Amino acid sequence: MTEYFTVENEEGDRIDRYLAEEMPERSRSYLQKLIKEQYIKVNNKPVKANYRLVLGDRVEVCIPEAKEPDIEPENIPLDILYEDEDVIVVNKPKQMVVHPAPGHYSGTLVNALMYHCGHELSGINGTSRPGIVHRIDMDTTGSLIICKNDMAHQSLAVQLKEHSINRIYEAIVHGNIKEEEGTVNAPIGRHPTDRKKMSIHAKNARNAITHYKVLKRFGDYTYIQCKLETGRTHQIRVHMASIGHPLLGDQVYGPKKCPFPKLVGQTLHARTLGFIHPRTNEYIEVNAPLPDYFLNLLEKLN
Repeated sequence: MTEYFTVENEEGDRIDRYLAEEMPERSRSYLQKLIKEQYIKVNNKPVKANYRLVLGDRVEVCIPEAKEPDIEPENIPLDILYEDEDVIVVNKPKQMVVHPAPGHYSGTLVNALMYHCGHELSGINGTSRPGIVHRIDMDTTGSLIICKNDMAHQSLAVQLKEHSINRIYEAIVHGNIKEEEGTVNAPIGRHPTDRKKMSIHAKNARNAITHYKVLKRFGDYTYIQCKLETGRTHQIRVHMASIGHPLLGDQVYGPKKCPFPKLVGQTLHARTLGFIHPRTNEYIEVNAPLPDYFLNLLEKLN
């Protein structure tokens, strides 16, 4: 499978970063691997991952056939919210990594899916990420869709790129948000000095929009709902921190010391996931119930 892109307004951006945004179903490391193996060309010539784009560049991406996944299936229980022959939506628990990576080669969602689905997973995104079309952070809980075949994967990838998937999150943030609802419209990109973080002050930031609404106030904290209009890395975490209301438990973008010692990571839950089914074209909407830790926090704050 070969895809083509023409650079229109991303002049100066690295090609690996550009393609990671244009092809959200692919990981940046996978794209870098394709560049190294010369599956990706610019104006018919191989380039390196640090190649800086020029307006009008024609980018050609050739996706090689997927190899048999070399991942150990593990009998890890899955909280399945929806499943059919094409897709499966799971309620991901806290501290579960989505796919294998250095330091996390077992216990991941992919390990569990390999056991549950066998070889009925799409192969588009490489051998270490079968079925994975998008992901959520390790400490974010909630709805995540996985594709069982390449047809479903391609359809969902287009919906992700067009930002047409309905994604609603719930979170608890520091502080008392003054307005009942609002919108954060601030481009997000890789942090200029800390490459593990994202920032609204990045040089090559991309459009990012988050709509939020207050669900309940607790004085020093606010329980909110966030609807994503775009889907950048760490978007809700970065946007809420940028307006002075970082997520409770987020020690990357918020206070280094958490007021609740037993809380691990940010208080963020992917509540609702709505998409057009790749085979039937019907709208499917799935809701993941709040996890116990979140419910316990709400009870304490009450």
